[in-house]
Amino acid sequence: MTDYAVIDPATGETVQSYPTITDEALTAAIASADAAHSGWSRSTSPADRAALIRRVGELHTERREELARIIVREMGKPIEQALGEVDFAADIYGYYADISPDVLADEPVKLLAGEGSAVIRRSSLGVLLGIMPWNFPYYQVARFAGPNLIIGNTILLKHAPQCPESAAAIEQIFADAGFPEGAYVNIYATNEQIEKVIGDRRVQGVSLTGSERAGAAVAEIAGRNLKKVVLELGGSDPFVLLSTDDLDKVVEDAAAARLDNTGQSCNAAKRFIVIDDLYEDFVAKLTASFAATQPSDPTSEESKLGPLSSATAADRLQDQLDRAAAQGVTVHATGERNGNYFAPVVLTDISPEADAYHEEFFGPVASVYRVESEEAAVTLANDTPFGLGSYVYTTDADQAARVADRIEAGMVFVNLVLADGVELPFGGVKRSGTGREMGRLGADEFVNKKLIRVG
Repeated sequence: MTDYAVIDPATGETVQSYPTITDEALTAAIASADAAHSGWSRSTSPADRAALIRRVGELHTERREELARIIVREMGKPIEQALGEVDFAADIYGYYADISPDVLADEPVKLLAGEGSAVIRRSSLGVLLGIMPWNFPYYQVARFAGPNLIIGNTILLKHAPQCPESAAAIEQIFADAGFPEGAYVNIYATNEQIEKVIGDRRVQGVSLTGSERAGAAVAEIAGRNLKKVVLELGGSDPFVLLSTDDLDKVVEDAAAARLDNTGQSCNAAKRFIVIDDLYEDFVAKLTASFAATQPSDPTSEESKLGPLSSATAADRLQDQLDRAAAQGVTVHATGERNGNYFAPVVLTDISPEADAYHEEFFGPVASVYRVESEEAAVTLANDTPFGLGSYVYTTDADQAARVADRIEAGMVFVNLVLADGVELPFGGVKRSGTGREMGRLGADEFVNKKLIRVG
């Protein structure tokens, strides 16, 4: 019995299945990671570990074509985007290697009374569990494993069941880079086994990127076991358009922000909130742009839109669209569904009573709303259980500052999209999760911030 298999979403073919880890092997994996923390982590410096992480990044670059082809097979990512993801993962490892001297540096505390000194000294916690999703198989691992291995934590990594081949390739890279046994361990575990891993006394924390349901389940288990948890969950990010000198450029950005990774990105722009006098033209131009971007063979260098990641994902999106239409939402379809291939869709006339008003669409679907004022735009932007990213377009710098300050989200991008960077923290608020990854903040989640006060 196995939960892990590569099923090509473009063809439906099961390429290869992988056996689920046995309970005995899982127990050995935890022990191995714990031993690596007690031995290797404590006997090496951040510089030593950073050198290994730098090599991990270099190996991603050297193997980029092979790695990219794997995730095209696993989840249908267009090949050029797959190559870009591998490159971004390599950059993340390089970034953390570069800033490694600062990651565990002592932080002096200015004393208000008494003699002597005080510092905050950062050190590793121990074994960490990472639970990663299918939509960015390399990038998600890089932003978790990179900083934590430099810190000296060791990693148990459970990847998504549909990404076993990339999971194995990543583990091989860590081994080839020179990491010892137990420093980074790939585990093909079931959800039931993961509950036992989180409860194990040797495991000190868990980081999950995934759905609200998965996040809530993991947080509950972690809470019962008093374990640190970082969660990066769903999003229904607003794209607020209040004014522009170039509507065509805004529409180009809007389409890019929605259709990247075939619309299967937590922080994609999903709800387009447009000021009244731009609304009609925006809807027409966005629909035309979507119509010009049809799904195609993801192995082609020309492909901008591939299939959805699985038949389950495609059926779920179809159900959402069917319910939207039945509840009075206007559906501007730009093409036909063909298996797991979905032509982009624009939705308008979405009432608060419709399911579509509250749901996250994980696919090439844009929901467009008309508003009459800045105040109405902010109110609508915040009328969601999510709070991951957001986008604000305006020619008024003061307005941009006001709106950015009032939007309830972990990230705001003003007049640009697809601007994630290795140095920029990533994370959200509300039901989009807790904690941060990437940037300097991403290296400060799973550390012991120990006070040392000397008299």
